[in-house]
Amino acid sequence: MKYPQIIKSLLDNDFYKFTMQNAVTKLFPKAKVRYRFVNRGKHVFPEGFAEALKEQTRMMENLALTREEKAYFARKCPYLDPVYMDFLAGYRYDSSELTIVQTGGELSITIEGYWYRTILWEVPLMSLISELYYMMTEQERLPDEEVRAITRSKMETYKALDVKIAEFGSRRRHSYRVQEMVVEELQKCGGDNYIGTSNVRLAMDYNVIPIGTHAHEWFMFHAAWYGYRMANRMGLDNWVNVYQGDLGIALSDTFTTASFFHSFDKKFSKLFDGVRHDSGDPLTFADNIIAHYKKHRIDPVSKTIIFSDALTPPVVEKIAGHCRGKIGMSFGIGTNFTNDVGLEAMNMVIKLSDVLIEGDIWSPTVKLSDSSGKYTGDAHAIYLAKEILGIE
Repeated sequence: MKYPQIIKSLLDNDFYKFTMQNAVTKLFPKAKVRYRFVNRGKHVFPEGFAEALKEQTRMMENLALTREEKAYFARKCPYLDPVYMDFLAGYRYDSSELTIVQTGGELSITIEGYWYRTILWEVPLMSLISELYYMMTEQERLPDEEVRAITRSKMETYKALDVKIAEFGSRRRHSYRVQEMVVEELQKCGGDNYIGTSNVRLAMDYNVIPIGTHAHEWFMFHAAWYGYRMANRMGLDNWVNVYQGDLGIALSDTFTTASFFHSFDKKFSKLFDGVRHDSGDPLTFADNIIAHYKKHRIDPVSKTIIFSDALTPPVVEKIAGHCRGKIGMSFGIGTNFTNDVGLEAMNMVIKLSDVLIEGDIWSPTVKLSDSSGKYTGDAHAIYLAKEILGIE
């Protein structure tokens, strides 16, 4: 069975993919990388899934930035310069960069090519996997009005807590239709507590600024390129050199937050507007970053933590109660918004796995988050990274 095209806009992607792509085109235009799919949830894929996925990726080759989309990007994101905008207007997906293989119910996916090109695949590919999975396994979600009501109920809770909320759910959404309904309801009822979405196309359609800065792969690449000890510092420095103070939220846990703090010195603590929390205990993290700012004689209230790890209303309430009055905060809600439809949400990632260093020598990449269950990468490389960084 042939399914209709799911990804219909080049901007149906998370904002940090474009901000990183812009930086990569300027700093690492010749770098080559690999990404790999990790099926954390051990999902069993139905017969013919790989072929359906390949067909969807071939359809994506017809996507191009429209004049309207380019004008929106230039208007809302002036730090993305005209040279990058012209580059993006000429960008086309190339499905030959993908290797998709199915063996029984197991799915294997590798992405390989120039980093400035392949960087855009991760989010839409995960969106496709999720939506196709529910289609092909014929699982019925809750009716539209129930999905909308659940979204409204959650947003009312967040408004009562008086916290800032962004929608971060593109990667593991049930479907584009569900994400669009969620964003529409947030726009209607969120008021000043709703600050936007990470999905650039939906941000455009609902006239908000897209939300995001960089992802783990930014620091994972720097570790392969410069070494583990230099990864955080070089990653932060390169980001500042490209964006000159814009997009000032730093991701802290690629090689554990403890390691990050060694590099996040007074200079970076002042330059960046705040940090993003994505693993480990959020209250401990908040206490540690507050103490870090105070050590450098920086008022923590002038800074912001963006929390983004498996958030639900009770978790947000607990964090908000702990942080209020001590430090600025906002919350990026992902799957709990875009895949709370009465079905089990998929648990999967696509991560940078290797960087071509020279000739045919590939260096494996790792992520050592503050939750050991979220480590990714080759076992030997993880061991080596922990040894070098002194992580127990």
